[in-house]
Amino acid sequence: MDFYGLKTCDTCRKAEKALRSHGYDLNVIDVRSDGVPEAELSRFVETLGDAVLNRRSTTWRGLTAAEQEGNPVELLANHPTLMKRPVIDHEGRLYLGWGKDVQAALLG
Repeated sequence: MDFYGLKTCDTCRKAEKALRSHGYDLNVIDVRSDGVPEAELSRFVETLGDAVLNRRSTTWRGLTAAEQEGNPVELLANHPTLMKRPVIDHEGRLYLGWGKDVQAALLG
């Protein structure tokens, strides 16, 4: 299971702990320090749509209106903290965030 998040994100830490306690073997990718290949970012946007962009983040609010209208893949490549987290790739299926729906799907 690939787990894309930030080491400093409380939600990511909670999700990682819960998944590990349920026996998942995680490959943790820190989107800031490790980076995410553009092909993966494209897959995220194609599959999850623009929901993958965290429009409530400080980073988003710091962008100009023109930047906010840019290509989502380029935005994520240039500003990795714009990604809503975590993005979890389990057996080829992508999950976004750590809401009750994702928890139910992965933890039962």
